[in-house]
Amino acid sequence: MVSFIVKRLLTAIPTLLLLIVVSFLLMHSAPGGPFTSERKLPPQVEANINAKYGLDKPLPVQIVNYVKGIVFDFDFGPSFRYKDRSVNDLIHDGFPVTLTYGAISALVALLVGVSLGVFAALNQNTWKDYTALSFTFTAQVLPNFVMAPLLVLLFTLKLGWLPGGGWEGGKIQYIIMPVIALSTSYMATIARITRSSMLEILNSNFIRTARAKGLPYHRIILRHALKPAMLPVLSYLGPAMVGLITGSVIIDMYFSTGGIGVLFVNGALNRDYSTIMGITILVGVLTVLLNLIVDVLYAWIDPKIRY
Repeated sequence: MVSFIVKRLLTAIPTLLLLIVVSFLLMHSAPGGPFTSERKLPPQVEANINAKYGLDKPLPVQIVNYVKGIVFDFDFGPSFRYKDRSVNDLIHDGFPVTLTYGAISALVALLVGVSLGVFAALNQNTWKDYTALSFTFTAQVLPNFVMAPLLVLLFTLKLGWLPGGGWEGGKIQYIIMPVIALSTSYMATIARITRSSMLEILNSNFIRTARAKGLPYHRIILRHALKPAMLPVLSYLGPAMVGLITGSVIIDMYFSTGGIGVLFVNGALNRDYSTIMGITILVGVLTVLLNLIVDVLYAWIDPKIRY
């Protein structure tokens, strides 16, 4: 297992380098530049700005300098949009916000989704099963950009229980609605996957054997059925966790949380190359790490898997 983890981490290095190069080339191939505006700058001023940020050098040199800055100094460079702020500063301010409500959303989606899926499977073809399925169907067709205004309409404008936006250091009343809006559709998908997987496991031969031996039903479920039923859920969790933990642009924008989603949108609109690159690399690293964790859990649940 240790060799597998080391191998995966080493494999991640060229993957991340390729991500940097492709992202760099795509952004620089777009028309215009970070300092292009409707009012034309004097040529000398534009040349000085480009020289200050290294944009006057050939593209391969810019890429090499950028990679060296990350590898040796962990420096994502200055922001082209926010004066006197580096990308490191922006990520340092925004990522904890996104990470906080993203991690809570992931936990809520996993716990509620698995519990609901197991509940539906154990009550197959009963009114409880149909109620759970109806709930998951409804939740799945409500994306976060629909959920967010509905939540504000109900809890802020109608009931007046929760603030409509902001962060205020992560107080609980500011976290509740972003977590519900972000986790609902993921929770519904996890519930449906868990239900299908659980039904398949419950009808397998080794579960029938366990029942024939007279084992308590709750022990069969918790010790023999739940563990293998989690394999399809884990396969889904890899990419889903990245989406949950990096948050959502919609959530950051709608609730004004100050997370990295807003930074990414503003960076794209203003051609702030360094900010976009910093967030892209951050998401890339999280994708590699979370998929590695999922693969390790997969091997732990099913030791027959060989790497």
